[in-house]
Formats: sequence, C-alpha cells, structure tokens
Amino acid sequence: LSMSVMRDQLTLVVGPNGSGKSTLAKAVFNLASIFSGDVFFKERNVTKLTPEEKIIIGMRMVPQLSNVFENLTVRENLETIYFAIKSPKKNFEDSLDYVYSIFPVLRDRQYEKVRTLSGGERQMVALARVLVAKPELIIFDEPTAMLSPVLSNLILNKIREINESGVAVLLIEQNVKTALKISDYVYVLVSGRKVLEGGSERFINNFSMLEDAFFGKFPSSESR
Repeated sequence: LSMSVMRDQLTLVVGPNGSGKSTLAKAVFNLASIFSGDVFFKERNVTKLTPEEKIIIGMRMVPQLSNVFENLTVRENLETIYFAIKSPKKNFEDSLDYVYSIFPVLRDRQYEKVRTLSGGERQMVALARVLVAKPELIIFDEPTAMLSPVLSNLILNKIREINESGVAVLLIEQNVKTALKISDYVYVLVSGRKVLEGGSERFINNFSMLEDAFFGKFPSSESR
C-alpha cells in the first residue's frame, strides 16, 4: 500500500467496513504492527518511532473512540496534550486563542467537564486537543461516527478549515458523499488493498465508480 499526504491538500481514505482503514491509521502511528514497508514524515523514516515520539515531531491522531478525558474540563483536556510535548507554558494562552478562534463554543465551555457536553462538542474537544500544539499532520479516524448529519457536516467543515490553515490532513471517513466535497484527493481501500485513487472531483462526478469498488467491481487498470 503506497500513499502520500500533502500539506496543501486534504487526503481522504474510504472503503467498506473491514477494509483496513482504521488499521492503516493505527499502523502509521505505530499502534498496529507493520510487517513490511516504511512510514516517512518530512522525508524522515519514522516507522519505528513510538506514538509519543511521533507526537513530539508534529504528528497527531484523533481515534474514533476514547479521544477525550471526560472527567476533565475542556481546558484541562487541551493542557494535557500541550504540556505532554513540553511546549513553553508562556505560549499556551496564544495557542488557546488560536484553537478558540476555530471552535468558539469551546471558549464558553472551557471550565466545564467534558462529560457534560453534547456529542458534537466532545468531538470539537477531540479536534482541539490535537490542534492546540500546532501539529503538521493530523490523522482523523472516522470523526463523524455516531453524530447527526448536521453535526457531521459541521465537524467535516472544521477539519477542512484546519487543513486550509496549513496542517496536512489524512481523513478516514464513512460519510463518503459529504467527505468528498471537502477533500482534495481520495484513496479507496478494499480488503486491505488500495484499489482506486484520484482527485475528489473524479469521484464526485462518477460516484458509481466508488459504489462498484465497495462491492468488488473494479475498473480496468488503465482507468484507475
């Protein structure tokens, strides 16, 4: 499986259930075993770095589950990741202002326990946690899972905003039609294999190509 994530584009990974999308995200972050191949970040081989070491060099991941500390306040959740990478304390308030400019509702809720927030607000906290220490790459593993269509659209638009601020984004998402609209490049996985790739417009204009791929009907190699 060969793929690239560029800073100036939002890269989307889609595929049917069980296609290996979440395993891909975990493997990149060394949370799942890699039996062959390498992971490079800014031309550096980071395959064997621990998740903690990858965080320090600017990589982040928002897992689908257990992505916030529910018994901590919003602000405390942001502090945990910020100080975990030993960033200067004097810069924390500036980083908070940056995050709150993207998620204004969190400024008003910053001293409230995360467990009291709505599902959409909790997901905003998860996004804010990885954003507060100015990452260079964020992997999002199905960030709209169990959210309503309205909240899903909100979260995906926020992810696009994060990407446009200069952060490389790898988005794994089941909400395919909406995700296509905010992405630039798409990889399609089926049974752990990359079966299609291309610009998002290609699949927006020919969505049946994706549907066929999900059911095991692949185009000829010349059209992939």
